[in-house]
Amino acid sequence: MELADASVVVIGGGFGGLSTACYLADRGADVRVVEKNEQLGGRASRLYAEGFRFDMGPSWYLMPDVFERFFGHFDRDPGEFYDLERLDPHYRIFFKDSEAQGASGSRATPGDGDRVDVPADRERSKKLFESYEEGAGEALEAYLDEAEYTYDVGMEHFVYEDRSRVRDFLDPSLAKYGRGIQLLGTMQDHVEEYFDHPKLQQIMQYTLVFLGGSPHNTPALYNLMSHVDFNMGVYYPEGGLGGVVDAFVELGEDLGVTYGTDEPVTAIKGRLGGFKVETEGDHYLPDLVVSDADYAHTEQELLPPEKRGHSEKYWASKTYAPSAFLVYWGVEGEVEELAHHTLVLPTDWDPHFERIFDDPAWPEDPAYYLCVPSETDDEVAPEGHSNLFILVPVAPGLEDDPETRQWFRDLVVEDIAEHTGVELDDRIVFEEVFTVSEFADRYNSYRGTALGMAHTLDQTALFRPPHRSKEVDGLYFTGSYTTPGIGVPMCVISGQVTADAVIEDLE
Repeated sequence: MELADASVVVIGGGFGGLSTACYLADRGADVRVVEKNEQLGGRASRLYAEGFRFDMGPSWYLMPDVFERFFGHFDRDPGEFYDLERLDPHYRIFFKDSEAQGASGSRATPGDGDRVDVPADRERSKKLFESYEEGAGEALEAYLDEAEYTYDVGMEHFVYEDRSRVRDFLDPSLAKYGRGIQLLGTMQDHVEEYFDHPKLQQIMQYTLVFLGGSPHNTPALYNLMSHVDFNMGVYYPEGGLGGVVDAFVELGEDLGVTYGTDEPVTAIKGRLGGFKVETEGDHYLPDLVVSDADYAHTEQELLPPEKRGHSEKYWASKTYAPSAFLVYWGVEGEVEELAHHTLVLPTDWDPHFERIFDDPAWPEDPAYYLCVPSETDDEVAPEGHSNLFILVPVAPGLEDDPETRQWFRDLVVEDIAEHTGVELDDRIVFEEVFTVSEFADRYNSYRGTALGMAHTLDQTALFRPPHRSKEVDGLYFTGSYTTPGIGVPMCVISGQVTADAVIEDLE
């Protein structure tokens, strides 16, 4: 079978599915994306309500080189679809205690804590670090140089080149490429080699939330995320992350991809050249199938038992990235105390991570993220109002009955007021909660995880589920469960890796 003669159904319209669809259509395949929900984008859905527009999931535009490379493959440029604005500061941090008040670039907050703006300029960042710890400015320089090296080598030789099988790591050249990269140890161990101050350690590690891990279970090689943060920058795309979804869809349409929404898939039958993909109201007969739906859901719910590559025991044994407690708020007036991206962190955040990975429970002193896109984009809220949402990482699988949701909602509203000075309750004109149950229901996510499998050492690279089905010829997987892993840029790359696997198998 030639790919140019093949029909493909892609199940799920997240970034992994949209990316895969573009690559396969570009090679001549007849591609249709079938999406369960009412809109494309997967976890990058949008919520429209009472004049507000919310990005429901991802809200950080990082790694612009990945998007440039993706669009460049099709001789296009991101600028043809959306403009980017670099944020400065990249983000603001409120530390909940009073330690190190008066440090350069920080000031006291209503909770007597520390407010820090992390700037877009590297030299200003060095001065900020130096104000907390003597020698930390030069330590930051050295750390970022190493992070840049790790990023350059890692992206070219370990991310874009799929090394998902043992034999892929027998390449002798890997010894040369891997020299100087921290392949063992945790991020906590690695960061402690450079910085003693706990707040500086947190600044270097907060991006681990994007990988679904903690400082104690994420491999040190992910220090590359600091290069992404400090060197490459944090951006806001025109139209938010939903605008990026629109760009992928528009590109796909130009390449001949067709899309269907409100089409939950109920079963996958057959194999290479003879599939039947059943939906609630229709069916399709493609030659090939790519699933961007939750990997565990695809295997456990859409395939018959004899066609599953992994057992329920396998899925139950894995370490999952957090779920999230999300509240979308439309707020009357400004929230000047907050930046576009704001983090609120207890100085000791280990108890929160323990309540995610070790002893699952709702955190009583949470670390959380606040996003105020109306600081940058006038179109996300009516005039005179602010668009705000909170994301608190929580353990997947938690009970989230109405009483618990209300209790935790009230807890975080009080915490926001205490540590940032933003009083919300009497100004909220719209509110919607989205948490564990919604992730499970809307995205069929295993135990309501927001992201998939965490990037622990034994769940990285070849230890993640494969792009090719173990049991069904012609069935492939893409998205965050596969390599390279979690995060919008990684899911975009997974689309290329999956498409390459399809092309390789048909050549």
